[in-house]
Amino acid sequence: MMMNSHNLDILFKPKAIVAVGASSNPSKIGGRIFRYTKDNGYAGTLYPINAQHRNVQGVPTLPSIADLPAGVDLAYVMVPAPAVVEIMEKLAEREVKAAIIFSSGFAEMSTEGTAAQQRIADIAHESGMRVLGPNCMGVININNGMVGTFARTFDQGLPAPGVIGFASQSGAFGSYGLYLCLKHGLGINLWCTTGNEVDVDVAECLEYMALDQQTKVILCYIEGCRNRDRLIHALEMARSRSKPVVMLKVGRTQLGAMAAASHTASLVGTDAVYDAVFRQYGVHRVNSIEELLDVAYVCSAGIFPKSNRVGLLSGSGGVAVLMADTAPGFGLEAPELSQEAQAKLKQLIPFSATRNPVDMTAQATYNQMVVKDYIEVVLGQDNLDSLVCFLPPARTPEFRKMLPPELKRLRQQYPDKVLVLCSSERPEEKQPYEEAGFLVIEDPTRALRSVAALFNYGRSFAQVQQAKVMESTVLVPKHAMSEYEAKKLLAKAGIPVITERLTSSAQEARSAAEALGYPVVMKIASADILHKTEIGGVLLDINNSKAVVNGFHTLMRRARKATPKARLEGVLIAPMVTDGVETILGVKRDPVFGPVVLFGLGGIFVQVFKDVVMRLAPFGEDVAAQMIREINGFALLEGVRGKRPADIEALIHALTTLSAFAAANADRLESLDLNPFLVLPRGEGAMALDALIVPRQM
Repeated sequence: MMMNSHNLDILFKPKAIVAVGASSNPSKIGGRIFRYTKDNGYAGTLYPINAQHRNVQGVPTLPSIADLPAGVDLAYVMVPAPAVVEIMEKLAEREVKAAIIFSSGFAEMSTEGTAAQQRIADIAHESGMRVLGPNCMGVININNGMVGTFARTFDQGLPAPGVIGFASQSGAFGSYGLYLCLKHGLGINLWCTTGNEVDVDVAECLEYMALDQQTKVILCYIEGCRNRDRLIHALEMARSRSKPVVMLKVGRTQLGAMAAASHTASLVGTDAVYDAVFRQYGVHRVNSIEELLDVAYVCSAGIFPKSNRVGLLSGSGGVAVLMADTAPGFGLEAPELSQEAQAKLKQLIPFSATRNPVDMTAQATYNQMVVKDYIEVVLGQDNLDSLVCFLPPARTPEFRKMLPPELKRLRQQYPDKVLVLCSSERPEEKQPYEEAGFLVIEDPTRALRSVAALFNYGRSFAQVQQAKVMESTVLVPKHAMSEYEAKKLLAKAGIPVITERLTSSAQEARSAAEALGYPVVMKIASADILHKTEIGGVLLDINNSKAVVNGFHTLMRRARKATPKARLEGVLIAPMVTDGVETILGVKRDPVFGPVVLFGLGGIFVQVFKDVVMRLAPFGEDVAAQMIREINGFALLEGVRGKRPADIEALIHALTTLSAFAAANADRLESLDLNPFLVLPRGEGAMALDALIVPRQM
């Protein structure tokens, strides 16, 4: 038995193709696919199979697959679904290396189709043949003329050769996206749709594009992930080579019934995990086709700004205000220009606004040299790495002719800055500005969104060298655990927990409280009671021995009444600690991606504000630091209203340690909550005040 290779050259760069179901009728799928391949510069050998005709579209035929030379690279399978399995068996006998199955009618249609699809998978596995599809629209390599698809886009011409790779699980979306790339002048290198993914999946296509030297930008449409490790490896490969991945992921669903088990589980939905994965590996997730194309367009220029500081220049006061309002929402800053720069701008037009945004007023748009001078002054600011310039449409033909050469000179002077012109231009008017090195996007809001994406890519590319990832050998048992057991296990793993004592009588409780010091917290201890506050199982701020004794009896009585069958271990006694910031650390096992670590503000408000971030486990201290700074409430950890800054270093260590513990228990842990996890003032550490571990039910 041969093992499948991850090298997809046989799909994208085949030297010989056999077309099973090739037709002379271009209205049929088999005729259209064959024509596109034959007429678009493919230099390899074509073998159409047709027992009834001596040639197909002028190419000599073979009567059957048995007449095919052994070891052909690729087969087009363009026959009705009932005939596909037999065709695949014959192709395997001739040792054909790969096949694209365009036929539909498999797992997407019926149980019979599912069985046939499984047989195709078995053939691929047994023979080593790589299989794309079934139910897909094929593969394109613009740069070598390999056009193996029936997408009608090519009736309107080929997209320009370029640097974009495009992988889609959906054939229809992939075809439409290809058409839009053609319409908007985006240069394509590789394109593929994966359909039912019986063998080759979208993650492997991403990996291939990440390794392909001619592909510089990768677009992807996915509905779900079949292979976690391959997808992550593909994203790692792309980021390590500074190739932006622009992702349109559909299906924003939530996990349902299991959400009640823990706070973390209710916050970590399926879509939230995809968001976390994309953020962790520097992927920009778009929410529309328009954004997909915009980000692809700006990424194709290959310039990623070093900072989020942008110069905003406008020939309209209203648009200047719009850009000023919009930029912060995308994480961009518009710092004030230097006094020297502002003085130069005032000399050009005394009544212009010069701080940033700069309103050069509509008067400037009647003089291309004044516009050039404004742009030059703003670009000269060392603290700005991007420029977005809006020009109103009222410009003369002379203006349109004379400005691009001036802009080209400025581009050469500032080669590392992102330069975007916001203007409504026809294609023939847009081209001179692009040739001058400026990106042209009609809408200033879209332009700013795209600049923000470029900055985030650049920041991600600079962070490829990750800190060392810790390892853990502490394992979660299979049985349910009480809070006390959970904390002991976590402490063994290196995660700091509060000092506490388990007591089985009121007398023991009193002695423990006196030893730990008042005030104390008292909590019922039972592996069968997950949410103690819901049954009144927590008493706070207990200040004397009499209150401890009464509290012990109260907690035991409440627990027996609320949960008669619960196994009661006793009552936990712990010091009452209040000086710190309450956060939540959690873990949830995702069915696709495995353990996901969550961090956010904790306590009772976590479910209300949902100010949380996530990453796949394990990770190093660099990723933990990023997580902490991403939450909206990070200012609370820095110290506000006279409070001392929190011990962020201790928090970073706790997060990385937890991620190692989660990874070690990927198959044993369902969810985990440390809520609240109290971060003490700087230098004083951090500790889990409460802990819940839910083992996975195998």
